[in-house]
Amino acid sequence: MSDARFLGPDKEENAWLKVGNISGVFGVKGWLKIYANTDKKENILAYKPWYVERNKVRKEVKVKAGKPHGKTVIALLEGVDDRNEAEKWVGSDIYISSDQLPTLRKDEYYWSDLIGLNVVTVAGEEFGVIKQMLETGANDVIVVEGERERLIPFVLNQVVKTVDLDGQQMIVDWDADF
Repeated sequence: MSDARFLGPDKEENAWLKVGNISGVFGVKGWLKIYANTDKKENILAYKPWYVERNKVRKEVKVKAGKPHGKTVIALLEGVDDRNEAEKWVGSDIYISSDQLPTLRKDEYYWSDLIGLNVVTVAGEEFGVIKQMLETGANDVIVVEGERERLIPFVLNQVVKTVDLDGQQMIVDWDADF
């Protein structure tokens, strides 16, 4: 996995990846609180440009400055110079183009690539589709939605036998009763 482990796909267009959202304002000079979906919150600042979706319109924005602040990141966007203007951006989602992501090595995957894959056991039993991924202390966990929800540890070569992104399928060695 990589920095963009928390990314979820934009269902309308796979070329866009949601990396966070604007959760509030900070101070009176236009700074915004950013909730980042990236592995390390401050890494959201490395992606340029941002595309902010506001009122159902996605617009390219330039980040003038930014830094970590508590559990969030604060950022100053070009053209946002006071608190009143900043408040208009609260609730907006932040996207990047998928071509901004680094190329992964063999057997590394972005979560956005895994969400939506069909999960099948080595015996051929269909479990359902990957709904989301969860980070735990030890291993990432696959949440599979089918006839019932299953939580499967993402452990390559042990539990997860193959990932076929082109075929939209993941083969797992997992008991159906778990």
